[in-house]
Amino acid sequence: MRVRFLKIGNLEEAMEELSRFGEVDHSLSSEFKPEKFVNVSLKIENVSDKISLLISQQIAKYLNGDVLVSKVDESGRRNLIISVKGENFEHLVNMLKSFSSEGKLLADKLTGAMNGFFNDSVVYRFGRKEFDFSKRTYVMGILNVTPDSFSDGGRYFTVDSAVEHAMRMVEDGADIIDVGGESTRPGSERVPLEEELRRVIPVIKEIVKRVDVPISIDTYKSEVARQALDNGAVIVNDISGLRFDEKMVEVIAQYSASVVIMHIKGTPKTMQENPYYDDVISEIYGYLLEGVERAQSFGIKQIIVDPGIGFGKRLIDNLEILRRLREFKSLGYPVLVGVSRKSFIGNVLNLPVGERLEGTAGAVAISVWNGANIVRVHDVKEMARVVRIVDAIKQVPIKQNHI
Repeated sequence: MRVRFLKIGNLEEAMEELSRFGEVDHSLSSEFKPEKFVNVSLKIENVSDKISLLISQQIAKYLNGDVLVSKVDESGRRNLIISVKGENFEHLVNMLKSFSSEGKLLADKLTGAMNGFFNDSVVYRFGRKEFDFSKRTYVMGILNVTPDSFSDGGRYFTVDSAVEHAMRMVEDGADIIDVGGESTRPGSERVPLEEELRRVIPVIKEIVKRVDVPISIDTYKSEVARQALDNGAVIVNDISGLRFDEKMVEVIAQYSASVVIMHIKGTPKTMQENPYYDDVISEIYGYLLEGVERAQSFGIKQIIVDPGIGFGKRLIDNLEILRRLREFKSLGYPVLVGVSRKSFIGNVLNLPVGERLEGTAGAVAISVWNGANIVRVHDVKEMARVVRIVDAIKQVPIKQNHI
């Protein structure tokens, strides 16, 4: 069962979403008028026939809303898209709670999705630092201790140069330092465990002595995560979403650490070999939801989700993710986005890696506007300024004119 708020900005977007919905059961659905689903709608997937019928009847009779109900699939389940006024949402939730155990589960998912989509009332503590996501967007500075990363490989490959760069990023406004010892650029090969440890552990040991911001370890290997957490890291940024190493979730739970669950299609070596999606947002959402549920089952509390820009995505997929980024907030957790200097920017502007600063700024700005809580960047000083401007615009109070 999945619940996701849809941000549909115009009639064309409504038609696009409805075209992906599949065959409609007109006996349970409202009159087919796509314009009714513009603005904010709600997609509910994989629910029973009984729940579908209940929602259809309630919306038609009492909630002054609209609903599309799919035909029953082979397993007897249906999908729905509903549009209901905010003041009637609570009635829908209460009705589901009192209907059945499945109804209560759906009600809880609806409440979590609504809270995530419409507000950022989440506060996390990373070590001694408190992050209140309702107040501002946070900046994660990238520290690649690698000889071959796509953008800055080799520049910070010694302990001294890496530590110096970390301190400079903190001075420039980084709220988190993300340390990585293996390049995950398209086509990259795996780095042996011992080599990755040799690269990152000495750097983490020195950074924690000199800065007071949280340290994140960018790895999908549980042993690297364990040793990084032993030496002062507090966040594990796993590009595989807890899938490449089955012990990773156990390590994170053991240390009561935080986790970034990212989407990737394939592996870094293969991910850009003709990736394809029938519905890119739905597929990424489902992947992230599975990672979230796995983390929750191990008692991990502080979860962050990342749709994985550039990790097994075509240009159109990356742009679609940024346009519809807010839908991922229906998962109920802070959203991290990494767009910095990536190839989709180069493809749009026809520019090499070293000339993508302005493109990165544009992508960071739209990400923050569309709900990103953390942006992962190379150019910390410049992007921290972009974030501050967008946050200031977002936080301007809406004036109420009383007549």
